[in-house]
Amino acid sequence: MAERSFEVVKPGLATTVQDLGRPGYYHLGLPLSGAMDRFALIAANRLVGNPDGAAGLEAVFLGPELRFSADALVAITGAELPSRLDGVEQPLWTTFAVKAGQVLSFAFLKAGARAYIAINGGIDVPEVLGSRSTYALGALGGFEGRALKAGDVVPLGAPTATGREGATLPASGRRPVQASGMEIRVVPGLYWHRITEGAQVGFFEDTWKVAPEADRIGYRFRGGKKLDFVPRKQPFGAGSDPSNIVDSCYPYGSIQVPGGTEPIVLHRDAVSGGGYFMIGTVISADMDLIGQLQPHQPVRFTAVTLEEALKARAVETARVEKLKLSL
Repeated sequence: MAERSFEVVKPGLATTVQDLGRPGYYHLGLPLSGAMDRFALIAANRLVGNPDGAAGLEAVFLGPELRFSADALVAITGAELPSRLDGVEQPLWTTFAVKAGQVLSFAFLKAGARAYIAINGGIDVPEVLGSRSTYALGALGGFEGRALKAGDVVPLGAPTATGREGATLPASGRRPVQASGMEIRVVPGLYWHRITEGAQVGFFEDTWKVAPEADRIGYRFRGGKKLDFVPRKQPFGAGSDPSNIVDSCYPYGSIQVPGGTEPIVLHRDAVSGGGYFMIGTVISADMDLIGQLQPHQPVRFTAVTLEEALKARAVETARVEKLKLSL
């Protein structure tokens, strides 16, 4: 085992190395990747004294079991996934010390979908195009371009001197994980005119539920009424279905609706373009919320203007900045 590392005893359901992503390659078809809940990863990193963009672990639904080869500071944020150190439960959103040889494990998920595990020094896998994030679909970045497996030995960076045991983020500074009453704000998009007025109203009036097919590529929603499209002759290059368009770029957070039936919010590992109509784009301030949704969870979409979206982004940026004052 490396001098400073951890061994994966059990990998969990889907545990990957993630940082804040690799922007700048969307035009080449490479998605952003990175943490689905950026706020949670930043908070975990600050708790252990890491830079915001240090690589940590993203655990989905079921946490891993890790054996440490050296002393470390650890913080776990995001989903309510109780952690245990040699069987003793540890507080979430709080820094705790791990000794060499100790095993970190997790109990059953209580709320949310993704937990973030930050370790002082960060995870020291090679950078690929400026990021250590895992893009599993392209076998790029992270630990050998994939989710962790039992037996993997994952290297850690040099520990920092700024982290301290017992540092905590007060409940007032955390984003609560909601089980119901979730509203996701959307800016209607360039293709908004392609659906009828009744379909426009209905999309925002309906209650949708997260489908089981929800992952890092996209979150699918079901339960609302099928969209009605304004009749037109399909242009050359578009498919025969009314929801098809001539290929276009897909912004991060855009909502495509294949066949007009089940909206899909494109997330961190989504493709960068294609031939499906987009009803709008989820605002950046709400994308972290989607990453914590569980299958069958009810959601309402709410229309906002671009100006409102920019104000929400400013509020979210200020909230992240205040993390520095809360630790």
